[in-house]
Amino acid sequence: MKILCIGRNYIDHAKELNNPVPSEPVIFGKPDSAILPNGQDFYIPEFSSEIHHELELVVRICKHGKHIQPKFAKKYYDRVTVGIDFTARDLQSKLKSKGLPWEISKGFDGSAIVGDFVGIDELETDIQNTDIRLTVNGETAQHGNTSEMIFQVDDLISHLSTYYTLRQGDLIFTGTPAGVAAVKQGDCLEGFINNRSTFKVDVK
Repeated sequence: MKILCIGRNYIDHAKELNNPVPSEPVIFGKPDSAILPNGQDFYIPEFSSEIHHELELVVRICKHGKHIQPKFAKKYYDRVTVGIDFTARDLQSKLKSKGLPWEISKGFDGSAIVGDFVGIDELETDIQNTDIRLTVNGETAQHGNTSEMIFQVDDLISHLSTYYTLRQGDLIFTGTPAGVAAVKQGDCLEGFINNRSTFKVDVK
């Protein structure tokens, strides 16, 4: 199983981190060991003092595909959810300042929360008009709609399949809206897709 992630896919998020708005998808990956097992707490790692939450729509691939045209992309996913791409922002900034790869700031153990999946037919909205929301201790911290994506889901699948063979079970994190911020011990994070809760995680 691959975890493929898209960076800077919402204009407001790119701006909040003073990053340029991309002209094509920014791609990085996480190992499967990054997935936080269901029901477990998230422990802030000792190598970072600035772990940021990044709420994202997560799409699950349902069959093998390569060089997929956008008009056929919907045949390659059947379920979606929301998740968190945890980022060790201090480590990422340090590595970026040296011109070094920053994958370890994104791919460390437990850095990916994946909520309970929802069938596409259960969404009751188009995948490109779906609300996603993260609360921290009951207060909304991030809220966006997939209509705000720079690169839509079907275009992302087509683009990714140019470089990677997509296989059943692969996950695509599609980018985060604005509002990323550091988590702290004692926080309770809850993710929603169209007001349906898909995960709840305590930070330790």
